[in-house]
Amino acid sequence: MRLPERIVLIGPMAAGKSTIGVRLAQRLDRPHVDTDQEFERRHGPISAAFASMGEFSFRELEARIVAKTLAHGEAVISLGGGAVLDAGTQQLLADECVVYLETDVETVKPFILRDRKRPLLAADPVHAWETLYNRRRSTYERLSTITVDVGHRSARSPERVVDRICELLTDAQHD
Repeated sequence: MRLPERIVLIGPMAAGKSTIGVRLAQRLDRPHVDTDQEFERRHGPISAAFASMGEFSFRELEARIVAKTLAHGEAVISLGGGAVLDAGTQQLLADECVVYLETDVETVKPFILRDRKRPLLAADPVHAWETLYNRRRSTYERLSTITVDVGHRSARSPERVVDRICELLTDAQHD
């Protein structure tokens, strides 16, 4: 079976893109790139960048990082939740295998309440998360090659999610 060169994970904040990305990359014996971590490596903490430069400038820098990451060879790539908002990124993702990690607020609530470093969730994390997700959901759905529901607690196990992604990738190769 020949897998796609790059497998890109998208979805809302706290869906598990980073955790799943690392585990999937290990399973497939590929490098993993997390674009949020790459941003922080180059520009410092996302919350500080957001505060000092604003969302528009942050998104421009984020889009450049995503484009450079997608230009490399085999990899599993975890994108930040809002990275899909950029039109150029959307065009680049059209040629990639994109796995959308679909979830719900009840599943992510413990994570978003505990992690106060997310600038777009500062005031009311649960309400802000729901608003963002409702705005972005159609974009995630449109860009996805494969959708995996990680919204149920039993399905949230990283190993189960990776198993499901591998199963769907295998099925897609036979279609």
